[in-house]
Amino acid sequence: MRGRELHTQKLEQNKDYLRRRAGAVEKLSDQYLTNDLLRGKVDEVLVLNDGTMAPLDYKFAVYENVVYLTYKTQLHCYAVLIEDNFSKQVNKGFLVYVRSKNKLIEVEISSKDKKMIKETAENILQIVEKNVFPRATHFKKRCLGCTYANICIK
Repeated sequence: MRGRELHTQKLEQNKDYLRRRAGAVEKLSDQYLTNDLLRGKVDEVLVLNDGTMAPLDYKFAVYENVVYLTYKTQLHCYAVLIEDNFSKQVNKGFLVYVRSKNKLIEVEISSKDKKMIKETAENILQIVEKNVFPRATHFKKRCLGCTYANICIK
C-alpha cells in the first residue's frame, strides 16, 4: 500500500517535470493502453528527442545493480502497447527506483524482445480461448511454479 501511495504522489508531484537527461521532450502521464493481446497502465510515456517513444515506470524498490526480468518484461509489454497505440518506435525504456533517490536506469528494448512478448501473449490467448495447454517442459524444476503441474501430461 505504501508503494501505491508513493506512486500516486510521484505522479502528482512530477506533472511538469521532464526528464531531459533521458532525452525526453514531452511526456504523457498515467496512460492506460490496450491492444488485442495486452493492456496496461504506463506511469509515463516519454517522447524522445529522436522521435521515438519510451515507457518510464516507477518502482518502489532499492536499485541493487541488477534489473530483474519481471521489470524488463513489464517494459517490453509497455513497448508493444506504445508502438500499437502511438505508431512510434520504442527502443528503450526507463525505470525509476524511488527508494534509491529516484535513480534512473535505462533498459534497451529490441525487436526480439517485442516479438517474444507478442508470441507469449498469443500463446496465452490460445490457452484461454481454445483450452490448448502448452507442451510439457523437459526441465522438471520449472514444474514447481507451473499452473498446469497438476494436470500436465509429462
